Parts: sequence; structure tokens; C-alpha cells
Amino acid sequence: MAKATVDDIDSASGDDAVYPIRTISNLTGVNAVTLRAWERRYGLIKPQRTAKGHRLYTAHDLERIRQVLALLDQGVAISQTRRLLDQPIAAAARSEADGADVWQDYQDRVLDALQSFDEVSLDNTYNDALSLYPVELVHERLVTPLLRLLGQRWKATPGGVAEEHFFSVYLRNKLGARISYLNQHSRGSLLLLACLPGEQHEFGMLMFALTAIAHGYRVILFGANLPLDQIPYVLQRRRCDAVVLSGSTRQTRAVLSEKLAELVQRTEVPVFVGGAVADRLQHELEAARAIAVGQAAAPALKIITDVLTSPAARGHRVG
Repeated sequence: MAKATVDDIDSASGDDAVYPIRTISNLTGVNAVTLRAWERRYGLIKPQRTAKGHRLYTAHDLERIRQVLALLDQGVAISQTRRLLDQPIAAAARSEADGADVWQDYQDRVLDALQSFDEVSLDNTYNDALSLYPVELVHERLVTPLLRLLGQRWKATPGGVAEEHFFSVYLRNKLGARISYLNQHSRGSLLLLACLPGEQHEFGMLMFALTAIAHGYRVILFGANLPLDQIPYVLQRRRCDAVVLSGSTRQTRAVLSEKLAELVQRTEVPVFVGGAVADRLQHELEAARAIAVGQAAAPALKIITDVLTSPAARGHRVG
């Protein structure tokens, strides 16, 4: 994962340290567009400026951003966070309800756009959410519930199949384009991402990829249903720091106990497995010497970062 370097810090001594926006983004996972929106629209942070107008953030700003993230994770709407931070007792009574309302509003707006097959409205709503909230929160509170809802509407609602296809194509294109663009500007550790054999649903992998990039990683994507015996050939030709596999359907135990174990044995980098399969077949993953990281992106990234920054991992990298 990308870390703050001497070049990223204008003054590296205690409370006097100041950080450019790219470093703050890597440290918090909040992209630069969102940080600017928090400053401009809500006055949540007030960074210093260089003579050329570049933003510089202090340790206090960094802590403030982390406090905002903690509130957002509790369901507080971004519009309520400043009031809650400045007057916590007075604002607390409304914060939870406001947070529920904002995500329900986003879901209703997206569903209206899907029912009208209106890509402009869909794009405006999705972009608005991404401009104000961290990408993992948008996926957790907006995209994942919508995918679940569309799955329920698939056959029960007239036009439900078309709605699901419309959203799937939009989301795949949107995530792919965003991943491709942001990947070019990242300098962190490189993760090989793929879905387990038999796994056709790649949205979990794509959403994880975007979250990983927001936290300073680079990714190389191989999509759905990748045979595990192909991965060692990739690692021979491209230096990667870890393999991250995703699975939500019921992969057979034979794939995990035999093919996955063989992959782990043939690679010199850690092999992580996320998605529902990581919770359901954790013992099989451990027996294969893979590392289960669960379904939530943020905790999974913490496990990956802890492993990759350990002394043992630093001594074993593919050349």
C-alpha cells in the first residue's frame, strides 16, 4: 500500500507536519474530489494553501477526516457531520434518522432512473454519491442493496430483467472506466484480482478493486471464472505483491482444497480470498494456506495491508 514519504510531507515533525491531498487520500481512502467537496460544500475541513494554491493538511485535519469517516460509517449523513462534531449532544438525536434518509433517497433516485432506463439520471445520482461519500460506503449503502433488490425484482416485476441488465451494464462500464483511470495514478502495491473458478459475478471484485485503489493500491484485473492454474503464469511475467480471489457462489470444496492449495504452494506472494466463500469455507481456506478476508472491503484491506507490511512478506516478493 502507498505510504506517506518524505517527499509527501512538507514538515515531518509532530503536530507541525503537513500533507498534500494525495497523501491524505491514501491515508484515509477518501478521494481528492470528495475531500474538496467536504471543504467547499460543508466546511468540514479547512486546509492550508501554498503560494501556488495547493492544499496542505495538518495532523488535526487528518484526525477530523477520520472522525467524519467514523460518523459516516454509523449512518450519519454528510450534511449532519459538522453539526455533530461541533455540537455532539444537540445533533445526535437526529443524526441516525438523517443518515437512513439520505441512503434511502439515493436508492429511490437510482431505482426511478432504472425504471425509466434513464442513464443520465442514473449517472448523476451515482456521481453525486461518490463525490460526497467514500467509495466503500457508496457500495455498501447504495450499490449492494440495489443489486439485492434488483435480484428480488428479477422475475416478480414486469421489466425487472431489463432493469437488472441495464444497471449491470452501466455499473460494469462505470467501475471499469474509473478503475482504469485511477489505476494510472496510483503508486502502491500491485494486487492481482480475479474471481474463483465457477464464480460468474464480478461486481464484488470490481467494487473491491475501486476501494483498494482509493487506499493507494494498484490492481490488475482478470474478471470472472479464472482457472487457478493460470495465475502462476501471470506472476512469472508481472510482478505482483499479492493475489486476491473473490467468490460468492458455492465453490466446491475440491477446488479450494486441491486447486487453491496447489496455487498457494506455487506462488511466492500471499493469496487472499474474499466474498461469501471466505466466511462459509474458512476452514478449507486455512487448510489450503490461503488467507480469508471476509466480505467487507475495509476490514479485508486492513488484513491485506498488515500481511504485506509484515517483515516476512517484505522478504518474499516476486521478481
